[in-house]
Amino acid sequence: MGTRRDAAARAAADDGVSTLYAVHWRPMVRLAWLFVHDDLLAEEIAQDAFVSLHRKWNDVREGRGAAYLRQCVVNGARSALRHHKVEQRYLESTRARGRLHVASAEDEALSVTGADELFGRLQRLPDRQREVLVLRYFLDLSEAQIAETLGIAPGSVKAHAHRGLAALRTQMEERT
Repeated sequence: MGTRRDAAARAAADDGVSTLYAVHWRPMVRLAWLFVHDDLLAEEIAQDAFVSLHRKWNDVREGRGAAYLRQCVVNGARSALRHHKVEQRYLESTRARGRLHVASAEDEALSVTGADELFGRLQRLPDRQREVLVLRYFLDLSEAQIAETLGIAPGSVKAHAHRGLAALRTQMEERT
């Protein structure tokens, strides 16, 4: 009997959040952007707010969904800004102690080849190799997360990554 009640509660949450999503997605992203001035981060903050609303649907008083979303967006933006400040303080203290900032491999590759050229080279790779490299180096997913996302074994992720990087290296060497 409890599972029917749970299923009905999930269905009500799905319907309610879907309705609010259709109306409030853009305003929530806009609200987040006003705080963080970053399109992708604003979308992430808004999406997190909708996920939170879905989780708490039964606890949110009827008619208060939009207010709950706004509160989540503001709190998410505050959190993101605090995180950004912590990162900036760390970078400043690292520079003050004389440590050199070492660019990531991705930053280095983009600066050497240029983003357009690198993305063009990625397009020449077989689909699976390109997917693995994008998920690993642009979304920073672990091998296990990539394997789950693509529905392949973790060993296959390693193999595709190795082959894709080797192919990119060969393309880069041919360039010079």
